[in-house]
Amino acid sequence: MANITVIGSQWGDEGKGKIVDWLAAKADIVVRFQGGHNAGHTLVVGNTTYKLHLLPSGIVRGKLSIIGNGVVVDPWALLHEIDELKTQGIEITPKNLMIAENATLILPVNSSLDKALEEARGAAKIGTTGRGIGPAYEDLVGRRALRMCDLAHPETIGAKVEKLAFYYNALYKGLNAQPFDVDELTERLKAVAHRILPHIQPCWRILDQAKNDNKTILFEGAQGVMLDVDHGTYPYVTSSNTVAPQAAIGSGVGADQLGYILGITKAYSTRVGSGPFPTELKDSVGDILTERGHEFGTTTGRRRRCGWFDAVQVRQAVKICGIKGIALMKMDVMDTLKEVKICTGYTTPGGQKYDYIPSSEDVQAQLKPVYETMPGWQTSLRGMRKLSELPEAALKYIHRLEELIGVQAAIISTSPERDDTIRVKEIVK
Repeated sequence: MANITVIGSQWGDEGKGKIVDWLAAKADIVVRFQGGHNAGHTLVVGNTTYKLHLLPSGIVRGKLSIIGNGVVVDPWALLHEIDELKTQGIEITPKNLMIAENATLILPVNSSLDKALEEARGAAKIGTTGRGIGPAYEDLVGRRALRMCDLAHPETIGAKVEKLAFYYNALYKGLNAQPFDVDELTERLKAVAHRILPHIQPCWRILDQAKNDNKTILFEGAQGVMLDVDHGTYPYVTSSNTVAPQAAIGSGVGADQLGYILGITKAYSTRVGSGPFPTELKDSVGDILTERGHEFGTTTGRRRRCGWFDAVQVRQAVKICGIKGIALMKMDVMDTLKEVKICTGYTTPGGQKYDYIPSSEDVQAQLKPVYETMPGWQTSLRGMRKLSELPEAALKYIHRLEELIGVQAAIISTSPERDDTIRVKEIVK
């Protein structure tokens, strides 16, 4: 099995957890390379459901799991997640969980500022989860962040927190918020350091050795391409790069190590929070997709907005990321629909036509979908594990999606169960 990079090709929540878990069972190492605990993967193994936010999915399968330098880590959230998994029988040690020494810390000042700024935006809210992801990345770029390696030097933590205070307390004053206590935060960091330090490693060296040993590495992304800070529907995006090349930057490996790039793709579209969503359905069909698809966020519990498949958006993700094949998820959610639609282009009230998503926020807000309509299959797909078992209407829908986005469906999921998976292309052995 060659290396595989798994990313979401839409706005996140595509069902990466199931596929990453399936692939992790065959990999030697699983690396999470961006984002923070604002993302969530749900894994169902047997009768047990695991909800992961920071930990790579391989941890459930006993594989070496690495939190890469591109991830921003809330140490208290991480320890809570570790403790939760331990109650479910998952043993986590420095041998199976490693954290890049240059990964950035999310601190309480980050989350409090995140919430204060979102509140100040009023009706113009971005839809942030309020977990401090954005401010932590800002600290990194502003060269004032604390990183994992700083926990090993308690004698200088206080001075580094002081630098943060100089910046944050000026912002708090402008927001009429209380300044934060430097001594309290310093002591809180020192108190958790002993639990985290054993996991900290120069992970780029671990991965380089793995390459030399011909180990298989699975790079696991969070969220989706349309939430990428550069290529997504800005400003309604996350604060990191979610595209495939970030797997190299956020892990510390060469770009030639990314292997097969698999885009996890839902058979319809969903989005959480604010921002443009051309194919959004605010009718009974949207309600059916929400209810049958259990479309509520793993991390926030927020109801996801649902809509028809947007082939324009997915095709753009394929081009930007070099996606070689997709894993088509949640086909079974559409089982009861008499007809299904696919967005093949956009128009604006002024008559302009688009076959891509333009970068302008103003234009994005005006986009109206152009649809193709196809008959639904009105048959339960649940449990189907062979392409030949799929009804003709479902096969036609899949083939049309492939034509429009320009790549093949390498994997088709027919239920949340791990084994209800049709392997069209053998990307793993």
